[in-house]
Amino acid sequence: MKATVNVLCYRSKTLSNGEHPLMICVCKDGKRKYVGLGISVNPKYWDFKKNSPKRNCPNREQLIKVINEHEQKYAECVLEFSAENREYSSASLIEAVVPVQKARTVGELFNEYIAQLKDEGRLGYALSVQQVCNSLLKYRGHLDIYFSEIDVNWLKAYESWLRCCNLADNTIGIRFRTLRAVYNLALAEGIVKVDCYPFKKYKVSKLHKETAKRAITKEQVKQVIEYDVSRARFYKRLAVDMFTFSYLMGGINFTDMAFLTDKNFDGERLVYIRQKTKKLIMLPLQEKAVEIVNRYRSSQRKYVFPVLDNRERTPRQIRNRIYDVLDNVNGYLADIGKELGIELKISSYVARHSYATVLKRSGVSTSVISESLGHSSERVTQIYLDSFENRQLNDAMKNLL
Repeated sequence: MKATVNVLCYRSKTLSNGEHPLMICVCKDGKRKYVGLGISVNPKYWDFKKNSPKRNCPNREQLIKVINEHEQKYAECVLEFSAENREYSSASLIEAVVPVQKARTVGELFNEYIAQLKDEGRLGYALSVQQVCNSLLKYRGHLDIYFSEIDVNWLKAYESWLRCCNLADNTIGIRFRTLRAVYNLALAEGIVKVDCYPFKKYKVSKLHKETAKRAITKEQVKQVIEYDVSRARFYKRLAVDMFTFSYLMGGINFTDMAFLTDKNFDGERLVYIRQKTKKLIMLPLQEKAVEIVNRYRSSQRKYVFPVLDNRERTPRQIRNRIYDVLDNVNGYLADIGKELGIELKISSYVARHSYATVLKRSGVSTSVISESLGHSSERVTQIYLDSFENRQLNDAMKNLL
């Protein structure tokens, strides 16, 4: 007796969103076996007599396509068994068609990935992924969906919803790049098939807009560096010194500066691993940078700069402390910029961009250091920087002042 295979809207199970899962029902020798398709549907959109989605069902054509594909797989397997005159049951038929791996929902993978990032100490990126997860939850109401449901139309609808929230193109682009990264993780783990990948047709690159330049001229950098802080408050002096150190030392960002210890100063070089990309950075120490380090070094403190102290803190407390000091420092830098008549709002990140711009104008190849660090992939720039000849980089850095 041949098996019969039907796709049913399984009313015996109701999901948290009020929808019922679609199930494959395999019947053989009077025994029924059910297996989920990873898709759910609102019962008001399902015709239970015809056992198919109603005409007004959202994504009806896509649903029918998925149903037909699954039924076709079972039909082919039944035909193969019959041709070989093999005995089979409803369970063995399902095992022959359905991969052993249990499919995970979008929400499950997001939560697993966020937990993994936190375990790795990548709190900043974990927060970014969490923001996207929260955004999707707000948009969809739940994430008890499967990656195969995220198609081009789904992405377009999500983009439209984000625009209704008045988000800028670059912010929307960040949301989609993060979603794409998690989708790629699902592909790598075999949770979804390559054929389902929607980002071949939906181009995230179209959401990128060139941001305003964050670099100032070498002359303006000198104005900030030479700003008189002899009678200034402590944090105002710290603001100028950390801006200067960042500019002179490869555009090192504020978080990486906060974690510097004496161990990062190896002879005449600064050696550290970037918190964000985990890349090893080695740069020649500039004379003025050494003066700044010596000014803040303290045998009473583990870290060179007075951002973090010796007390035990959780990763979240460390991040909050760094952000608090950064906000204070940037406030003073903005005031200094206004006082100097510099049109661009000065911040610690301006030092990073200005470093890159000045080096480029000094003749360093754009494949090594881009005109600004607001490019599509900072990791690529870091890879080129690591492989750049030290002698050439040393010579180029002489042009910083």
